[in-house]
Amino acid sequence: MEKILKTELKTSVLKAFGSSGGGYISQSQGYETDSGRVFVKINHKPQARKMFEGEMASLEAIQKTNIVRVPQPIKVIDLPGGGAMFVMEYLKMKHLNKYSSKLGEQIADLHLYNQKLGEKLRKEGNTIGKGAGHSESQYVDKFGFHTATCCGYIPQVNEWQSDWPSFFVRHRLQAQLDLIEKDYGDREARELWSQLKLKIPEMFCDVEIVPALLHGDLWAGNVAEDDSGPIIFDPASFYGHSEFELAIAGMFGGFSSCFFSAYHSKIPKAPGFEKRNKLYQLFNYINHWNHFGTGYRGSTLNVMRKLLK
Repeated sequence: MEKILKTELKTSVLKAFGSSGGGYISQSQGYETDSGRVFVKINHKPQARKMFEGEMASLEAIQKTNIVRVPQPIKVIDLPGGGAMFVMEYLKMKHLNKYSSKLGEQIADLHLYNQKLGEKLRKEGNTIGKGAGHSESQYVDKFGFHTATCCGYIPQVNEWQSDWPSFFVRHRLQAQLDLIEKDYGDREARELWSQLKLKIPEMFCDVEIVPALLHGDLWAGNVAEDDSGPIIFDPASFYGHSEFELAIAGMFGGFSSCFFSAYHSKIPKAPGFEKRNKLYQLFNYINHWNHFGTGYRGSTLNVMRKLLK
């Protein structure tokens, strides 16, 4: 494996440092190379390349906005026995603490980035000769992403759709519930979902949703800071409703109230926010049920019942 790394990174020096780590999904190791330190994620699953390519595309999309810092992605490399490695810049990080409200502002700016591009385009459209070609980044008018991503190890379809509720129902909730059906055949989940599905459109009646570039998995384990400011990593990006991002951030702790107040000073809560927040939490509970088992069944069904009230 190290031989492949040396060749692929064209480095004469390759020296492991620090202890090798393992998250729930992948193993990891830091290396010294000719051109500085790199961080390598290793996964032996057959779908590893697809997973890492989605992560790389997500990091590139966030990086392009120049708003919030992410590790510089370098390369996805196939492993000979199956699986893949993902090489990125090594950043020395510590727990998010001092820069909580700064991150709240940056996440809001990330979510507003595409909307502002759209506004700029409309202004430019009124000036002869200045077409879309003059804008650095392209305005995105649909929901989805140009490639598949994984939330945890579950692949997510990101086919473009012009309507957010239908994208969210089909490619997020239904996709996850199909896996529950396949693995557990849970009758209660099935019955609650058949009722809930019909009620979802009305939760979006009075809200205008401009596609926002999302990190896609913004829990406390995927944010950090160094001396210069906040850092986010392990994204599963797509263009979606900005509120989707806040559900997982609020579910498992780790974000201080100043993160949320800084965020909402830039993007105030729209009418119906609390109910939709529950709907977005539902996605995360089902995703956890799929990853970690029936310990999350109770929370999933509970949220469904609350949403039906």
